[in-house]
Amino acid sequence: MLGIAFLGNEDSPLIAHHDIRQLAVLNHAALQLEYSPLRQLYLEAFLIPLLVALDRPPEGVSQDAPAWLIAACASAQNVKVFRKGAAGFVAATGRAHPHVSRCMRRFLGVTPSGYINTQRMGYAACRLIGTSDPLAEIAADCGLLNLSHFHKLFLAAHGEAPLRYRLARQQNLIQPRS
Repeated sequence: MLGIAFLGNEDSPLIAHHDIRQLAVLNHAALQLEYSPLRQLYLEAFLIPLLVALDRPPEGVSQDAPAWLIAACASAQNVKVFRKGAAGFVAATGRAHPHVSRCMRRFLGVTPSGYINTQRMGYAACRLIGTSDPLAEIAADCGLLNLSHFHKLFLAAHGEAPLRYRLARQQNLIQPRS
């Protein structure tokens, strides 16, 4: 079971990964808070939607899914879990692999490997845009030691090779001065 708000049941803090659209919405809300009067109501207007979003099932997971599957999908957004692949995901559920596979196909329409690879490639895309780390390091951080397999998965997920993806999205970024 997940903790309440920022108080998780694990030793490490809960980390939520968001796509660029979600980050833009969060940034807009933060700017509204910054320019609003210093009152509790405005702070609550910022925090409540944020906390509700943290408590929702991960995107693509049905509310009808069992609680253990929702919790496992939320934990799969953590690098420590998806680095271990489908086996790490299944281990996080505490259930047998065939049972997890059946439930995932029923409630998400994907296999454990497919779900984990989606998480991995989303994380890789963020790292490609936000860092200058070598591709081999990013692939290894995703739990993929075979760079050819990483390229194949990334191309399938994003329609572009990793380096091309990075160059296309980093060209308009303003880099800080050293």
